This record gives sequence, structure tokens and C-alpha cells, in this order.
Amino acid sequence: MRRAIGQSLRIGVSAHAVSLLRISRWRGEPVTVLAEHAFASSSEHPFDAIANALRALLGEQLGDKSVAGWPVSIVLADDLTRMWRVVPPPGAARLADIEAAAGFRFQALYGEAPAAWQIAGDWDAAQPFFAAAVPRALLAVLQLVAQEFKLHVVGIEPHFITAYNRWRRGFKPGAWFGLVHDNLLTLAAIEADGKGIRAIRVVPMPAGQGADQYWLGQTLKREALLLDMEAPELLQVCGAAPAAWSKAGDQPAHIPCVVLDQAQQASGGKLSSMALLARGGSRA
Repeated sequence: MRRAIGQSLRIGVSAHAVSLLRISRWRGEPVTVLAEHAFASSSEHPFDAIANALRALLGEQLGDKSVAGWPVSIVLADDLTRMWRVVPPPGAARLADIEAAAGFRFQALYGEAPAAWQIAGDWDAAQPFFAAAVPRALLAVLQLVAQEFKLHVVGIEPHFITAYNRWRRGFKPGAWFGLVHDNLLTLAAIEADGKGIRAIRVVPMPAGQGADQYWLGQTLKREALLLDMEAPELLQVCGAAPAAWSKAGDQPAHIPCVVLDQAQQASGGKLSSMALLARGGSRA
């Protein structure tokens, strides 16, 4: 597979499937689904199962030489990662102080030792910030497979972070941000001044027609109440959002919803759930 200028690969990784896309910035189809591979998840060796699925995806369907040298961004399903809010300790002045605070908070929330996780964050000693963690064992197998196929890894990020970073500059005052994927709504409750996130919430969506405008409005108001915040004036969402959310509502309590990646969804057609994961925050 010859690489043209402006082309790159994106790999989506979940606990049960992997997918591979070709992204073209300047010529040809912006997004091409090259391959997808589902597999049986393993409770004992989950990351080995992911590694073997990636080898099948890259080796059997493309061949190792055909992808050698390609830049690749890897998008991880959010259930493989952790995200949490960190309040810096009083008097914190060094990076080591807030890194320790993030580790202590991680252990308190998840009951796991932070040493087994790679933690990154928007480090800030003066105000609360968010951190994210990926298992070191998962990062190791991803890097190993990339080396085997001579891929150049340019980034490994959780799905929500790729989407949030893609759209954050377009957030409107009073709006919250949401990502819909695999029947989960991940919400970023944004501070009223628009300068930060108060909380990230993951909300299961009801099946069928249950996730309608009324459900969305009630969900947003409930989360705002739990956070001691005003309900958002608008939800800006990306991903597989139900079409009903963006229609004009006839209820006084309706909270408007705008689909940020509507043009992407239209141009991408009926992409699978895994292809949407791999595309993540790509502008294509």
C-alpha cells in the first residue's frame, strides 16, 4: 500500500474488536475503512488478545511491508482507560506534588495501584485539572505490534479525549459537550465561564427509542443537580447521537442539541461502531 502525501492510518482498539482506517487529508476519500477484526475478549489475558487481533488485522489483511513507515494514531475505547478530576494539594509548587495527588486520587477512586498505569494530565498546581490513565501493559503491546509492522506511532489517546480536543474551540457559552458511542453518552460538564470541565460522566443510554429528547433533557438536568450546577443551555455532541436530539423541541424544558460532526457523519455514510471509534477526533 503506497502512501500519498497527507495520508495516515488510524487504529481503533476496544476490548472486543479492532479497526483500521486510512485518512487522506488532500486527495481521494477522506476516510477509507481498510479492515475490522472482532475477537473474543479474555478476562485473564485481555491485552494479549488485543495484540493478536492487531497482528491479524495488519498481517493477514494488509501484509507487514504494505504498512511499514506509515504514521498511525491509536484511539482507545474509553472503557480501557480511566479519567478523573484532581484537586491539587494546598501549597503544591512542583510537578511531583500534583503527579502524586493524581496518583492518590486514582487509587482512592478505582482501588488500584497507579504504578501499573501511565498517567497524563493537564497539570496545574493552582486549580483542579483532569487526568487520564492507560494500562502500561496495554501500551507495551501496542508499541510492540507497531514495531513488528514498522509503524510510526504518533499518538495513543482515549476516544473521549480525541473528540474533546477536536471540538473544544467551538464550544458555545453555556454548553456542555457529549460523545455518543456504543450506547454510552460521555458528558463533559463545562464550567459556566467555559474555562474548564467540572466533571466527566458516563451515562448508559436506554435501548430502542428510549433515548429521546425527554430522556436527554432529564439526564442533563439530573447530572447538573448532582454537580450543583445550572443545567446546560445547549448540548454539543458528536458520535452516533440519535437524530431526534437535534430536532426542535416543543417542550418548555427541552434542552437544544447540536451535532458537531454532522457533516462528517453524512460524508462517512454508515460507518460501523469500530470505524467511528478509530476515526475519533480526526478532521476527516
